[in-house]
Order: sequence, then structure tokens, then C-alpha cells
Amino acid sequence: MLTRLSAVVAVLMTAVLTGTAAAVPPPPPNPSDAEISASRAEADAKAARVGELTGRLTQAESRLQELLDDVSYKRELANKARVDLETAISEAEAARRDATNARVEADAASAAVEKSRLELDEFAAASYAQGTTVGSFSAYIGAKSPEDLLARAQMLEAVSASSLNRLDQVTRDQGTAANLDSAARAALKNAETKQAAADEAKKVAEQAQQVAVEAHSSQAAATAELQSNKDAVERELASARGAANGLEAQRQQYDQWTEAKRREDEENARRAAAAAAQVAQAAPRPQAPRPVASAPAPSGNRVQTVINRALAQRGVIYAWGGGNHYGPTYGVRDGGVADAHGDWRKIGFDCSGLMMYSFAAVGVYLPHYSGYQYNSGRKVPLAQMAPGDMIFWGPGGGTHVALYLGGGMMVEAPHSGAVVRISPVRYGGIMPYVTRML
Repeated sequence: MLTRLSAVVAVLMTAVLTGTAAAVPPPPPNPSDAEISASRAEADAKAARVGELTGRLTQAESRLQELLDDVSYKRELANKARVDLETAISEAEAARRDATNARVEADAASAAVEKSRLELDEFAAASYAQGTTVGSFSAYIGAKSPEDLLARAQMLEAVSASSLNRLDQVTRDQGTAANLDSAARAALKNAETKQAAADEAKKVAEQAQQVAVEAHSSQAAATAELQSNKDAVERELASARGAANGLEAQRQQYDQWTEAKRREDEENARRAAAAAAQVAQAAPRPQAPRPVASAPAPSGNRVQTVINRALAQRGVIYAWGGGNHYGPTYGVRDGGVADAHGDWRKIGFDCSGLMMYSFAAVGVYLPHYSGYQYNSGRKVPLAQMAPGDMIFWGPGGGTHVALYLGGGMMVEAPHSGAVVRISPVRYGGIMPYVTRML
């Protein structure tokens, strides 16, 4: 009887052992609560340090952006001064031509007056030399009758009156020419004054730009150091988090092992009590594929033409002062950041140059200065901006300009060293209105 019972027990144990899933592996490391608490405290301390440094870095980067915006603003003012000086030079050249023509007319009128005076003087002298009160004696020689003599006297009187009338007319013409000459000289003086003022404004703008460039350059080393510190702090934070997460992961794995071991023990007990029950495994259900939304097709209107022309310039190098209505051009020296990047040797666009080229595609010709472009069209509140609107930054829109694409994105020629690109709209320093040309 005992032998038979032993055989039954052996069968049951074999069924339990062969029907059980793979045994739970040995327990993983189980860090203590003190180790986990210390690791978390260290990670929290480093996170606080990272937060402090991140705040300081954010302030420093904000200041650097302000300096860069100031450089951009001063650059655009230099652009404006350049455009204004070119206009003043053209006006002065036109005034000089007008003054030259008026001087020629005045000199010609003076010469005509002098000639008429000489002729009249010669006539009067000849008449006086003949010793007669009615005219030149030679005019009476050969008169055949009193009627003939009277006719000749009347002729001399008419010649004298005609000469005087001619002298009066020429004198009036001289006065008119003198007035024209005076007005032309006044206009020339005004144009030259404007040119001098524009030239002085250009010098002041260039000096202000140079000051801004120097201020930005003085921060370059600090920027590099701050960026290096930021990278180091981020690495420290990642290391601290990794250490804390590693211990927490070990504890989680140990808890999972404990739960698995508990289930294994319960399963073995159940199998021993119920004589080898089998556990069914449920297969996961496949998920239905999600429908993919189709993108809307772009419209083919004038706005899209402008946008397409701007987008076609993606990747073109930034060149300060570069670009016009016909495409990219060589940049212009600025004595600072642009020169450091060699913009004057590059063929590309600056921000306002890209707008000039883009809108020229539909016959809209903008000036090469973002401040003037800001006032070139209809103002629309920023909240109502639509694709094709120009977005501006800085006082009077004089710092930067970009073209809005929709969906919070824009295309721009950002700064020296970069290329024409698509970017998210930046709201720091943005003007409250956009300019709509179409």
C-alpha cells in the first residue's frame, strides 16, 4: 500500500514539474532604500543646479539675441541711409543739370541784350554824327521830293522804335532767364544740402552699425563659454538622471522578479493541489490600420506665385546687402559681422533683398530696406496674418522681414553665415501688424 502511494505521489510531482513554465531566474540586484534615496537626492540637487544654470543661460542667450537684433536693425538703417543717399545724389545731379541749362539761357539772354544795345548805340551815334535831329543825314541824300524826304524820316523813326522795342523784349527775356537761373541755383543748393545730410546720415548709420557689431563681437567669447557650460551641465544632468534611473530600474526589476516568483510559487501549489492544470495563453488581437489624411493641393494664385519664388531660393547663401528684383547679387561690406563672414564676396540675399525678388514675380517692386517695406502695403493685425504677408521685427519693422507661409511657418534670409530657409515664426520683438501687398 505504501509503495503504491509513493508511486502516485511521484506521478503527481512529475506532472507538476513538467507542466510548469520556465523557472524564474535568480533574483537581480536589490538596491536598498537608502541607496535609492541618496541617488534621488543627488539627481534632484543636480536638477536644481541645471535649472539655475538653464535660467542664467536663457538670460544670456536672450541678451545675445537682443544684440544680434540690434546689429540687424543697425544694418537695415545703413541700408536705408545707402538708399537715401543714392536718391539724394540723383536729385543733386538733376539740379546741377537744370542749373547749368538755366545759366546757359541767362548768359545767352545777357549776350542778346548787349548786342542789341551795341546796335542801338551805333544807330544813335550815326544819327548824331550827321548833325540832324531826325536821323542820319545820309538817309536823306537822293530824296527826289518832299514826300520822299518825309517817307525817309518816318523810316528812320520806325527803325529807331523797332530797335528800342527789340531791346525791351531782350531785356525782359534776360530777366526771365535770370529768374530761372536764380531758381535753379536755389534748387541746386537745396539738393546739395539734402545730399550732404544724406551723406552725414550714412556715416552716422555706419558708425552706429559698427558700435553694434563691436558690442556683439565682445559677447562672442562669452557666448561660446556659456554654450560650453550648458553642454557640460546637460551632460551632468544626464549622468545624474542615469544613475538615479539605474537604481530605480534595478528596484523595479527586483519587484517584478518578486511578483514573478510569487506567481510561480502559487502556480506550483495550484498544480500540486489540482494535479497539473494547464494555463492558456491569449494571443494579441491585430489592430486595424489608421486612415491617412490627404494633404490639400496648393492654390495657384498670385500669393502662391510669390511664395513659390521665395521657396525656390532655399539654400541660397545669406549676403548682407545682396539681392534685388532680378535675383541674388553680391553682398555689401558692413565693417563687422557681414565682413567676417565674407558676405561682400558672396552672391545671395539679405532679408529685404529676398522680399524684393519674391514680390517682383507678380510686378510688385519693393525698396531694399525692411523699414520701407513695412509701410509699402496694407497693415493687418498679426492675429489675422495669412500666407503671403510680410512679417517684421524691430522698431518700424527695421530689424528683419520674412514671408509668412501659413501653419506658423515662414521663409527668411536670416543672418550672415546662414542660408535662405523655412523657420517657425519667432514672436520675440515681432511687430503687431503684418504688411499685405496682394
